[in-house]
Amino acid sequence: MNKKVLSILILSLFLFGPVSIISAQEESSYAMWESFYITPDNTKLKAFGEAMAKHNKKYHNEAPYTANVYNVVTGPNTGKVVWRMGPLNYSHLDGRPSDGGHDEDWRDNVMPNVKKISSGEYWKQDSKVSNLDMMTEDTPPYKILHVRYWEVAKGKGYQIDHLLGQISKTIKDMDGDNPWGVFDNEFRQGYKIGRHLATVGFSKSWAEYDDDMKFKEHFLKVNGENSWNAFDRGMSETFSNSWDEIQEYNATLSGN
Repeated sequence: MNKKVLSILILSLFLFGPVSIISAQEESSYAMWESFYITPDNTKLKAFGEAMAKHNKKYHNEAPYTANVYNVVTGPNTGKVVWRMGPLNYSHLDGRPSDGGHDEDWRDNVMPNVKKISSGEYWKQDSKVSNLDMMTEDTPPYKILHVRYWEVAKGKGYQIDHLLGQISKTIKDMDGDNPWGVFDNEFRQGYKIGRHLATVGFSKSWAEYDDDMKFKEHFLKVNGENSWNAFDRGMSETFSNSWDEIQEYNATLSGN
């Protein structure tokens, strides 16, 4: 089974771009991102792109307020873009750009080309299980994010740390660079929205989907020869739903 298809079946989640995870965690005990979907007006795509690029490159080009934009290319949100700011922490939000023409530029130049903004969320990285230490400001950007959203079944959250820990150990045992992130949705989503957790796999090209990562082989190596069935059952019991979304980095619209 190819590398990314297997990761889709078991894992995957949310960064959040060519940013430094390490520096963010040195500055604070956690790293978090603000994000939301934007549905552009399809009759004003040129104006939208110009306004978004100008806004982000002027007001969101320095940490912790760096904004990165991703095109959604699979799933029900295809055609939308994701606007994502960070890494940051809650105290940074009190000083977010608002003065100096920021709010007026967003209102007068960006929003007239937008049909809808939705799913405003804050995602905090779970540093215990994420495998992102290899990603620094000098790392070439991972242009493709394989985001998997997870809905946790009622009363089954107690298994999450164990299951994600098993996945994390497996990924860290694999050859090569295999960045993988786990992110918690900071505010309650209920069971109609369901976006409780996100896992993100990172790729530099679509060609990586042809690679075989041999996930199960490594899983059995680090977790024990008889561990797979219990893991598979635990995943089915813990998560009531999951779905994938591929996001492609849009350098033109991003702030850096």
